Amino acid sequence: MDDVKIGEILLPGDDATQAKREQKVRARFWPTLKKAVRHVPFSRDLVAAYYCALDPKTPTRVRGLLLAALAYFVMPFDAVPDIFAFVGYTDDIAVLATALRIIQGHINDHHYDAADAALADQADLQPAPNAQ
Repeated sequence: MDDVKIGEILLPGDDATQAKREQKVRARFWPTLKKAVRHVPFSRDLVAAYYCALDPKTPTRVRGLLLAALAYFVMPFDAVPDIFAFVGYTDDIAVLATALRIIQGHINDHHYDAADAALADQADLQPAPNAQ
């Protein structure tokens, strides 16, 4: 705890936790998004956040926050089960919207370009070629 400065925002978990979250997000993001794309009103921002979270140039604290929010999105069990159509995604939307608001400015044009490429064919959602 000696390394913590007053007022410093702590990462949501240590390096090992963050690495596990990144693995979960990488494995489950695209299948989850494919099911939820019609229910999430800001899919482009969500996909850009995914690319931002996986970008090694993104500051560690921002990556940690985004990975935590994206991990919540891909979890099969959460506060409101996603099987309840739109209502099931309201908690996910709230968590993601809050995270996006907090890290505003860290998602850059490169992340949005990758998101646009990935969302170009929504029937076959998958990572954009040459993207993180």
